[in-house]
Amino acid sequence: MHNNFILNKENEIYYECGYSCDNVIFLSIEGEKYFITDGRYTLDAKQNAKAKVITTSNLLKTAKNIILKNRVKRVIIDPLNWDYDSYVSLSKVTTLKQIRNYSHQKREIKSEQELKIIKKAAKKGAKAFEKFKKKIETNLDEFELSYRFKEKLTHRGKNELSFEPIVAINENSAKPHATFSNKKLHKNDLLLLDAGLKYERYCSDRTRTISINDNISMSKIQKFKDKEKQKIYDIVLKANEEAIKAIKVGMKICELDKIARKVIQNAGYGKFFIHSLGHGVGLDIHEWPYVNSRNETIIKPGMVFTIEPGIYLPGVFGVRIEDMVCVNYNEEVEVLSEYI
Repeated sequence: MHNNFILNKENEIYYECGYSCDNVIFLSIEGEKYFITDGRYTLDAKQNAKAKVITTSNLLKTAKNIILKNRVKRVIIDPLNWDYDSYVSLSKVTTLKQIRNYSHQKREIKSEQELKIIKKAAKKGAKAFEKFKKKIETNLDEFELSYRFKEKLTHRGKNELSFEPIVAINENSAKPHATFSNKKLHKNDLLLLDAGLKYERYCSDRTRTISINDNISMSKIQKFKDKEKQKIYDIVLKANEEAIKAIKVGMKICELDKIARKVIQNAGYGKFFIHSLGHGVGLDIHEWPYVNSRNETIIKPGMVFTIEPGIYLPGVFGVRIEDMVCVNYNEEVEVLSEYI
């Protein structure tokens, strides 16, 4: 028996039929797929979408007509993705079964092919970090550094970014989602870099906190002149490595958060680790599984997620080290961020 469902988000639709655009409603009715869009996308959709392409000026009305014509009694909908008016309008022609995060649930386990693409995205991302390393100079501000970073990540526009990169010097790095400032980079500063790029629509995500010395490195082994920076860095690194080492099929995902958090708490910095340990990565930069203290999901082959502990000392500096990991179909854990 087929699930009947309706979607309106680009990545969710791409997952179902291999193509998407910014004005589309996707219907799956008794196994038949309908890609409902406007004339701007008809040609592309017919060439790329593994679905029946319907061109219309009123997407919602056309979707409702298909539901009525097929006498569909119930359609799955993710209530988080639809505006109130559209939801009410659809509910007049069929019973809507609400399943929050419907597509994210389906996409939590990646196929072998998806894992291959994600590994490629992570590898390209790691290489971009290496290339950017050569463009880091003192006396540049965060705006200029981010501009140079983006140039390397996008490969002069050939790749899309997973998200707007974070480039933060010293006290700005104490904000987990820092925005650029006019702050300039000097020798012995701490520089936090969080970025990723897309390959075949799949995202990568990586954070390195690096020391600005004579031998700048994107490795997880960093040497800081300042003793406090070194101390905090080593605690975060230990939390990152202990959590990665502990990953195994069959364990609860919340256990990983607990393991990393315990390292930071035992060192006396628990209150400065102010976010969850990680998140799934795929077509969206944040998707299932979320690696937090409440998620009792069991780790299974095909999962991809980040491990990114951090310590943030307000007004001083912050350290975050983030790796993407995948559990492959041999039940081995692979650290993707180090693929170079």
